[in-house]
Amino acid sequence: MRLERSARVGDEMQRVISGILREEVRDPRIPLMTSVLEVKMSHDLTHATVYLSILGNDREKDECRAAIQSASGFIRREVCKRVKLRTAPEIHYVFDESIEKGMNLMSLIDKTVREDRERGR
Repeated sequence: MRLERSARVGDEMQRVISGILREEVRDPRIPLMTSVLEVKMSHDLTHATVYLSILGNDREKDECRAAIQSASGFIRREVCKRVKLRTAPEIHYVFDESIEKGMNLMSLIDKTVREDRERGR
């Protein structure tokens, strides 16, 4: 099955943005545990929504958000150099907390299972 062009461009942008954040943005407010989960492109390729996951406390997350917004011009410029597009897409960042929520849920489940085992003994 052939991927739609916007999906292919989104996959390439995900790879490029991950590399830029990991290797080129030298801001200590961006932790190593920042992941680009997905990039969704509009059909006309003029807008990109970048889904990010940040592990850390609320203060670290706020600082990371500010750092990424501060570097957004640099990131957009670098993406344009590396991904061949006619127009530079406007990049929107969405900070996804589903991984952290999943980890908290797993922790609660583990705690409940432990408590049930202790009661059963």
